[in-house]
Amino acid sequence: MSQSRRDFLRKTGCALSMAALATQVEHFGLVSALARGDDAGGDYKALVCIFLNGGNDGNNTVVPNHNSGSISNYTSYSNVRGASGLAIPQASLLPITVPRMGGLAYGLHPNLLELQTLWNAQKLAVVCNVGTLVQPMTRTTYQNNTVPKPYQLFSHSDQVQQAQASNSATPTSYGWGGRTSDLTAGQNPGASIPMITSVAGSQLFTAGLLTKPLAVNPAPTALNQLLTLSGYNTSAESVARRTAYDQLRTVDLSSNVVRASRDITQEAVNASVALNLPDPTITTPFPNTSLGNQLRQVAKFLAIRNTLNINRQIFFCSLGGFDTHTGELAAHVTLLSQLSQAMKAFYDLTVELGIADKVTTFTLSDFGRTFLPSGSGVSVGSDHAWANHMFVMGGSVLGGDFYGMNTSNGTPFPTLQLSGPDDTDNRGRFIPTTAVDQYAATLASWYGLAAADLPTVFPFLSNFGSNNLGFLM
Repeated sequence: MSQSRRDFLRKTGCALSMAALATQVEHFGLVSALARGDDAGGDYKALVCIFLNGGNDGNNTVVPNHNSGSISNYTSYSNVRGASGLAIPQASLLPITVPRMGGLAYGLHPNLLELQTLWNAQKLAVVCNVGTLVQPMTRTTYQNNTVPKPYQLFSHSDQVQQAQASNSATPTSYGWGGRTSDLTAGQNPGASIPMITSVAGSQLFTAGLLTKPLAVNPAPTALNQLLTLSGYNTSAESVARRTAYDQLRTVDLSSNVVRASRDITQEAVNASVALNLPDPTITTPFPNTSLGNQLRQVAKFLAIRNTLNINRQIFFCSLGGFDTHTGELAAHVTLLSQLSQAMKAFYDLTVELGIADKVTTFTLSDFGRTFLPSGSGVSVGSDHAWANHMFVMGGSVLGGDFYGMNTSNGTPFPTLQLSGPDDTDNRGRFIPTTAVDQYAATLASWYGLAAADLPTVFPFLSNFGSNNLGFLM
């Protein structure tokens, strides 16, 4: 039976289903075999990003649990959030002791029980008051407009891009995960799959100049179903069509676009072959939740790392629903429970595999939320703000402490005061003192990014006082 050229290309063009190499067409002319040839790293390391989409309310995630002194104590928290019903009762907080804060007690949200366990085991740290910045800023410079602000500050889409790109001055097509992958590609000689993988769809975080990231479905999808070759079978017609398609991809390679398309397709085919194996046996139980299934899929990649001949991997996961203008209390119960349970299961998995010190998991979010509540009662919530607190988890984490650049009060934790020294205005939109650039650079340096390459990945890093926040061994 004859078929048109359009039909032929349509059938052969759908060689990969369920997932695809997530390289954008605009990058085709830039894809080349000239990736950095750094000496191969013999040890394994992985970074796992969990993006809290919508802007998590850090003010109800990490709370002062003391009434000592006047800096950010529980009373100052309750005075602002108590009347509306947004304050968490002090007796409900999960207590943690913070050496960086002079041994004062702080508290985690009541539904972060598993993260409290990791904190007590010193496998979890909090990086305080993190946010998008072009250069350091104070309340005065913010209000006087004497320092450039991140573009479209308080906008979801723009702040998501800036957190994932580590560039708050201008829109960009590349994420800091992808750029890190570009410059550490030489540490994965002979790897069967790309270095960077998203389990939450195509994301800016994973896009690089040379990087060709994977985007795969979460569990329970089996590994051998992630990159299935579709449109082919064992019939003579199908075999002939596949042979012709393979031959077509050797034609017109003088064109950068055609050659890049061929290379991307071939990498996808190679990855499909590499992942065509049974799921590894994992005994650690994972919650059957959105994030639990994403991290379980990541866990399977970790379990077959030696089979894939891979030394370095970066993963992106995402949990949505944090845009809590209303109904925050109920939403946080569900979302933070899911986060805590999934992160603890994933850490336990790394222990099972014997690589707990080789895997660092961290959170990112668009921004924090206003200290001043929005509404009251069961519908109470909070609005878009700026600085936020991030979790970092792993065997190489110097856990059980706060990290970050000091705020106006001489500690990394902001002064919880409306119209106070760390507020942009009068709503508790706290100004970051730790830039996303510094947070990300600390993670990337641990991963293996050379100091000389930090300015390439983080172009504004030199504007800030420290390239390494010290929360990783």
